[in-house]
Amino acid sequence: MARRGNDMASVNNSAGHTTGDRAWQDPTERNGSFTIGGRLKSVRFALRGIAMMLRSQHNAWLHAFASVCILVTGGLMRLSGGEWCWVVLAIMAVWTAEALNTALEFLADVASPEFHPLVKQAKDVAAGGVLISAMGSVCIGLLVLGPHLLDWLSRLL
Repeated sequence: MARRGNDMASVNNSAGHTTGDRAWQDPTERNGSFTIGGRLKSVRFALRGIAMMLRSQHNAWLHAFASVCILVTGGLMRLSGGEWCWVVLAIMAVWTAEALNTALEFLADVASPEFHPLVKQAKDVAAGGVLISAMGSVCIGLLVLGPHLLDWLSRLL
């Protein structure tokens, strides 16, 4: 049910069970004030989401491994501040794309538990977004780290 005026709505939780009648709250009419406790709770929810992504997505582990490798390599190559900005931006882009892809997959699975071709297409497009982000990050990595690695190799030989 949807709320109109002061009507009450029957709310379903993520498992599809009714949790009772609760008033629908317009998100533009926030009653709460800004609190540090509320912000800390938001951070805990976000960290829980990152942990869920790491537990449920094998590619997130690949991103984590690649991130650590790039950060260690950047440290060893003594990147400049500007170079670090590019590296951090590239890493952030991949993680953000993976998080959004994971969220879309979870929502799609709830919306359509059985196979549906449009859900498959949506998941494929979201996965493509991660791939685009990863390929762009590889290009940034090559542009930033490539000269440093070539210089290091030339000194070894």
